[in-house]
Amino acid sequence: MSKWTAAADANRGTLEFSIAQEDVQKGLKAAFEKNKDKIAVPGFRKGKVPMALFLQKFGEEALYQDVMDIVLPAAYQAAVADAGITVVGQPDIAPVSMEKGADWEMKAEVAVAPEIKLGDYTGLAVEKQDAKVSDEDVDAEIKRMQENQAELVLQPEGTKAENGDTVVIDFDGSIDGDHFEGGQSKDYSLELGSGSFIPGFEEQLVGHVAGDDVDVKVTFPEDYQAKDLAGKEALFEVKLHEIKRKSLPELDDEFAKDVDEDVDTLDELKAKTKKNLEEARQQAADDAFEDAAVEAAVKNAEVVGGDIPQEMIDEDVHRQMQQYLGQLQQQGISPQMFFQISGQTEDSLKKQFAEGADTRVKTNLVLEAIVKKEDFQPSDEEVAAEVKDLASQYNISEEQVKQSLSDALLKHDIAMKSAVDKIVSTAKAK
Repeated sequence: MSKWTAAADANRGTLEFSIAQEDVQKGLKAAFEKNKDKIAVPGFRKGKVPMALFLQKFGEEALYQDVMDIVLPAAYQAAVADAGITVVGQPDIAPVSMEKGADWEMKAEVAVAPEIKLGDYTGLAVEKQDAKVSDEDVDAEIKRMQENQAELVLQPEGTKAENGDTVVIDFDGSIDGDHFEGGQSKDYSLELGSGSFIPGFEEQLVGHVAGDDVDVKVTFPEDYQAKDLAGKEALFEVKLHEIKRKSLPELDDEFAKDVDEDVDTLDELKAKTKKNLEEARQQAADDAFEDAAVEAAVKNAEVVGGDIPQEMIDEDVHRQMQQYLGQLQQQGISPQMFFQISGQTEDSLKKQFAEGADTRVKTNLVLEAIVKKEDFQPSDEEVAAEVKDLASQYNISEEQVKQSLSDALLKHDIAMKSAVDKIVSTAKAK
């Protein structure tokens, strides 16, 4: 039996429980078997000393630490289940009494998932985005395709650089006459107006011609990733070698076939583009409607007992980071490489994912509360369909899905989707 005592903060408390002497004795035998090959007793080879002799000579207390490692996890989990609480984070467990021949008494200080008091989560009025696609939208998308097909043409001598041009430059940066690391390059191609350089840099090259030497003066942003440069004024000595300008292809049937081999005319390309835009807009509108409906349901719910435990926030941030870095790893980008090329640190990435973590955690708690209230219990047929869908989505076998995800986890995910469907399917567009 266990005893749960909530603290003044209802999301924390003390769990008291016992480890039966019978289990302690089983643990002693297991601990002795684990250590007997290391035990040296005169007159016996290692591994051959009888347990009774060992206990007589050293006392069972010599094995208590190993016994604790063996018996505590199961006893703690049983106590948590008996108390009917959902522990989050790592418990702080300490022995209260470990008397020889008696049950061991333990105490754990733990944080628990808070109770959620649901508000309205069905029949919510949610704004619906307009998914219409105009002719102007289609023209803009065709224009983007045209830009992507453009060729860079070297401009004749005396041509003045304009926004949209690509210039080939050498540059050498310094602060108060001191050149800094990373401030030099040769034959660098820079698109003017792209905003890829420090604010104010590209603008100062507009109007110049190939062969010009230009002194570009800029101030690094206060939040610049290189802290030793942040907020400082710098001088870049720039040599402008070439100016290249985009040459756009004609918008005709040949262009359409170059862009999409499944069409023969520009009209067909426009029709296909409009259909694609409509599908994308509708999907975006549906996603936004779903997000807004779930957000409204979460806003209507209340976290009982105060704030969400920090342990749950930390766990969410850790999970988000691991998922993000894992996705990069699949693309061949190691965490070390990512931090190097992005200029971020592990702490700055953690801070980034910490934004909105409390909302993400509350959202999951609300959805789980809806699952419980609605008594969503996915069937075996739904689990099989989910396995099939995941296998198709990730191009792996159904057996691989089953090996990676337990039935319990699959059923949890399906139930959570059911909770979202309950919210969204009953929501009304306003």
